[in-house]
Amino acid sequence: MSAARISTMRTAGSLRHLSILQTPRCRSAPVRIQIALIKDSRTRAGAPCLQCRFQSTSGRPNNQQSPRQAPPPPPPLSAIPRLVGRALWGSFRNLGNIFKSETWRTQFRRNPEELVLAIAVLLAAAGIIGYAVRLYFTYFYSEQFTRYPAPIAKSLRRALYYSNYAPDPKLALKYYKLALEQCDELGLDHFSDDVMGIKIQLAAWLEKIENFDNATKVLENLLSDCKRWVEVMEKSVKDGTATTSSLLRSQAPSADKSGQTTQIDEVPETLWGKRTRILGKAVGISVKLAALYSDEHLLKPDLAHERLVWAVETALKELQRRSIEGLKEGEGDWMSSEQIGGALESLGHSYETKSQFHLALPLFFQALRLSQNPCHSAVLMNNIAISFAQQPTTGLVANPVDAMLDPTLPSKTAAEKRAAYLEAAQRWATNAKQHATEPQGEQRTPECDEACAVALCNLGDIAKMLGNTDEARRMFEQAIAKSKEVGFEPGVTQAEAGLRALSKA
Repeated sequence: MSAARISTMRTAGSLRHLSILQTPRCRSAPVRIQIALIKDSRTRAGAPCLQCRFQSTSGRPNNQQSPRQAPPPPPPLSAIPRLVGRALWGSFRNLGNIFKSETWRTQFRRNPEELVLAIAVLLAAAGIIGYAVRLYFTYFYSEQFTRYPAPIAKSLRRALYYSNYAPDPKLALKYYKLALEQCDELGLDHFSDDVMGIKIQLAAWLEKIENFDNATKVLENLLSDCKRWVEVMEKSVKDGTATTSSLLRSQAPSADKSGQTTQIDEVPETLWGKRTRILGKAVGISVKLAALYSDEHLLKPDLAHERLVWAVETALKELQRRSIEGLKEGEGDWMSSEQIGGALESLGHSYETKSQFHLALPLFFQALRLSQNPCHSAVLMNNIAISFAQQPTTGLVANPVDAMLDPTLPSKTAAEKRAAYLEAAQRWATNAKQHATEPQGEQRTPECDEACAVALCNLGDIAKMLGNTDEARRMFEQAIAKSKEVGFEPGVTQAEAGLRALSKA
């Protein structure tokens, strides 16, 4: 029998021999392993062998246990950039060593797939980091911030950061308020586009976090300030106490390229020019308030209607004043046709919600005259068709819509009026369908396809009202096919509901 000595170890002055005795393998006898622990002469015979964990005992009594060491304190915040920079520099230095010719060849021979994958990951990470840095500087150091003095720009950056990137409503509101307070401290004009823009942005953020009550309060306060300024200005002009031809030095904030110096530029603006700007802003705010009051979270239709009426009346009065009196010095352009048409259309929908279709119809007609988008014109034609189809035949002493259709219509019966309304509705729905199919190329937008599907649904509803079931079914089927073709789910729902109504009838 032969034995193999494996290893010897010296520990703490004693010699331990660890030997493995192994019998040769055979068919009938299994392998036997025997472990023998041989102690030196200083080890007492028969004493048990204990495994001990050795540790330093310097500086404390033999019978005292080692105290548990506390973890090292975290580095101060000021040292974090230095530590991160050191770690990054070490990583890039190691990466540079990898790309040495000998190391490159060695790594490629050993693990070519892993090396290629690592390089791809590094390039992707570098691209993402570069894009993030570029996005950060192009957003937070864009013109919308650098036009403000440095303290205001800093507060706005923090407000937007806590609004969009690390949402914290308390901190965001804190920095929005701080930015407005700094505008007062630096003497910025409360009615400059930049200062009013901060308030509008604050209202938009409050709406985003569904704080609709405070959003409307911010806009209502701004609307009241704008109205008050216009009233005071007009009274001053009427009394002769205001010099309208002289240039105002309207303060506009700005900053240098480094964003460190505080500087306020003065933009020349006439008194009438400032009135145009503030009055146009007030009309837009009033329309926005109407949309908020109409939202399902507030459901204040009366307030919404009131704000729309004021916006439309103000826009039309200003347009009429300019046509009669002409432009004042430095007054500038008024609202565009599309903007006025949008306000008219919104007011028309507000009257629809009140089932006052005889008041909605003239507003849709005026909006159609001002519309310059062929696809949206088709949408307005659909609105006109719906308003005609739902005109009341009783309850009104004099319906202004009657004179629009036929001067003799007021003297006719309710059935004759109803037939005339439905005929006009069918005509306008057909016009909407035709105008929705005409635009091609860049002029054609998804709004055209949706307007075409809605026109087919309206033609089906009108045919059903006229008692033409077969025509109604054909229009509804075409509406379903068109809506599915363009992916317009509301059109499919409306047309299918029309078919079910026909089946029940």
